[in-house]
Amino acid sequence: MLTLATLFINGNEKAYAYLEMQGQAPDQSGFRRYRVLFVNRDGKMAEYREDMGKAELWKGAKQIHIPSIWEHTCDELINLANELRWETDIDVKDWLELDSYKSA
Repeated sequence: MLTLATLFINGNEKAYAYLEMQGQAPDQSGFRRYRVLFVNRDGKMAEYREDMGKAELWKGAKQIHIPSIWEHTCDELINLANELRWETDIDVKDWLELDSYKSA
């Protein structure tokens, strides 16, 4: 299945998911860090991809995947990613606001 691409996002629009990851640059010049948001364009899933710079500048930063399923805006997800990117000790139960949590 192909995903449409979009060149813009609106901070107030809802997103399906947020990703931050390292990937090979299109010109094969090395690895870069990318911010990827999945948004709705005319009823279809579209991918917005933003180059955040050389991967070496993000050494120690986590790769991030935040499922939103149309609950959060792009700005909310970006702000959450800014909080989680360098976090080393995340309490999953507290973060997900659960009464109980049993790890697999």
